[in-house]
Amino acid sequence: MTAGSEGSPTFEGEPIIRDKRRLDPETGELREQAADPAVGDTTDGGATPQQPEAAGPEGEDEVARAKAEAADLADQLARAKADVYNLDQRFNAYVRRSRTEVAEARSQGHADVVEALIGVLDDIELARQHDELTGPFASIAEKLEGVLVSSFAMQRYGAAGEEFDPEVHEALMHSQSDEVTTETVQQVLQPGYKVGDKVVRPARVSVVGPQ
Repeated sequence: MTAGSEGSPTFEGEPIIRDKRRLDPETGELREQAADPAVGDTTDGGATPQQPEAAGPEGEDEVARAKAEAADLADQLARAKADVYNLDQRFNAYVRRSRTEVAEARSQGHADVVEALIGVLDDIELARQHDELTGPFASIAEKLEGVLVSSFAMQRYGAAGEEFDPEVHEALMHSQSDEVTTETVQQVLQPGYKVGDKVVRPARVSVVGPQ
């Protein structure tokens, strides 16, 4: 057993009770305030100022990890942007290719229609040359040719006197003359037909060339 503060006996292992009353209950006098070592300096409201911790190796590791993570995210963003760009380019190429294919398919469809009617068109042209295209037949023939021209872009071509072009003419007969200096269409035996720039059938002609 030991003597505690204020003369009160205490036992080891028991809690220590401190009398913190400012006035002495026996004398009524003001006691002097003693600094409690367990509390520390309370001059600033009783709060003990905390010193900032210095950045040590652990702080440097955190900064390095943050920088590495930022670099990885930037790389992922760049790769994602590249993927989006490539996808956009492929889509644009697909749209252009699709438009080209649609235009080509439409042109080929028009050419197929005109080609299927070439026999009828030849009969109409032959009747016209022999002044036999008259009456209701003439009206029907003109409507048919008008529809083919307006809706299917058909062009009839070939005329005597034009220069022979193997790309658009087919020579069925050939002769020579002193009156020409180049290969020239002398007579159109059957007119040629185009759809746009596509030759459906070349003009079948008789050609005369220089001696």
